[in-house]
Amino acid sequence: MPLDVGELVDRAREGQPRAVARLISLVEDAHPRLREVAAALTPHTGRARVIGLTGPPGVGKSTSTSMLLSALRAEGKRVGVLAIDPSSPFSGGALLGDRIRMTEHATDPGVFIRSMATRGHLGGLSWATPQAVRVLDAAGFDVVLIETVGVGQSEVDVVKLADTIVVLLAPGLGDGIQAAKAGVLEIADVFVVNKADRDGAETVVRDLKQMIAYARREIRGESWRQPIVRTVAARGEGAQDLVKALSEHHDWLVSHGELERRRAERAADEVAAIALRELQARLTDLHGGGHLPAVAKKVVERELDPYAAADELLAALRAGRG
Repeated sequence: MPLDVGELVDRAREGQPRAVARLISLVEDAHPRLREVAAALTPHTGRARVIGLTGPPGVGKSTSTSMLLSALRAEGKRVGVLAIDPSSPFSGGALLGDRIRMTEHATDPGVFIRSMATRGHLGGLSWATPQAVRVLDAAGFDVVLIETVGVGQSEVDVVKLADTIVVLLAPGLGDGIQAAKAGVLEIADVFVVNKADRDGAETVVRDLKQMIAYARREIRGESWRQPIVRTVAARGEGAQDLVKALSEHHDWLVSHGELERRRAERAADEVAAIALRELQARLTDLHGGGHLPAVAKKVVERELDPYAAADELLAALRAGRG
C-alpha cells in the first residue's frame, strides 16, 4: 500500500495512535520519504512542552515518569512519552520496554507511550528522538516526556531536546551526587529526591542544597534557582509539588526569553546533525567511488598531508564527484 504522508499526518493530528506510531516508525527507520514527513509536520509544531527525566540507574525514573504522567492527565493535558531504552543485541529494538511499567495508562486515549532503542547511540538518547518529539508535538500533545536510559553522567544529550530537565536522585545508591556531578547534575532545572521515605534522603537533599549554593556563587546576574522536590513515586507522593516546580520553571523560561533561546539552540543542533549525516553519506559514496581511498593513499605516500587531503576531499564533495 503506497504511503500517503499528508493523510498520515492528518490522522496523527486527529489523535489516532496508529498514525502517530507509524510516523515514529518512519523516523526510526530513516524512511526514504523522511524529508517529506518532516516538511508536513513542521507547521504544526512548537506548542508542546518538552520535559526530560534523567538520573543514575535505580532512582525510579520509570515510576516517576508514570507518576508525573498521572498528575498531568489529572489536569487534562495530553501527554506523549518517549522512553529511551538500551538496544537489544539481537533485534536492535528496545530492550527494557518501559510501556510494560506504565500499563495503567495503556488504555488512556490522552496518552501515547513509545519505547525507543538507543541503537548504540551514546548520551542516553536515540538518534531519532528529535524527530519523534516533533511527531508528538505536531500530533497535538501538550507535554512530551523523555525518559532517558539511565547510564549516569553520559546522558547529558537530553539537554539538547528538553525545555526542562528533571534530574532524579535517591538515597541508598552510594555516593550518588559525587558519581554524577561531572555530568548529569549540571544540566538540572529541577531536582527530585525520590524514595524520600528512606533513610538517607535528607542527606541527599542537604548535599544538593550545598551544591546549588556553591554553584550560584559562580553565576552573575539573575538565574533560575533549581528547586528540590521530595517524592515517593511508588505511592504518588510529591506529584503535585513536581508539577508546580515544572510550571514555575516554564513560566521563568518564557518571562526571561530563555525558552526561545533554548529552542533556537535545539534547532541549530538538529540542523547540524542532519547536515553531518548527509556529509557522512556523501563521504561513503566517495569511498565507494574510489576517491577517498585515492586521497588516503597520497597521505600514506607522503604526497599530501592530512589537512591538504581533507581539502581535496571537500573540493570533490563540492564538485559532486564520486
